[in-house]
Amino acid sequence: MPFLDASVLGGIALYQRWLSPHKGFRCAYAAFFGGESCSAAVARTIRERGLRGSGAAIAERFAACRQAYSHLSAGATGGPRVRGVCCCGPLPIPFRCG
Repeated sequence: MPFLDASVLGGIALYQRWLSPHKGFRCAYAAFFGGESCSAAVARTIRERGLRGSGAAIAERFAACRQAYSHLSAGATGGPRVRGVCCCGPLPIPFRCG
């Protein structure tokens, strides 16, 4: 596994272990659709395709997460509004989310 791939996967693992449990909310995609969170999906994609071959899939996943956040924050599910910030909400990320 290339060094950059391993470094990114290490960063995701640190996020999942130390930051995510304390932020008080979960990924909008996982909350709306169920299944794995964005961090888990991105890590799986990088393990399967490598970082260089994962850009489009990662951008697509974050776009879907942003759309799920829009549905949840608008109360489109008929349930309570989501508290917190989507993983791809106002936090800057290095590529466009849709």
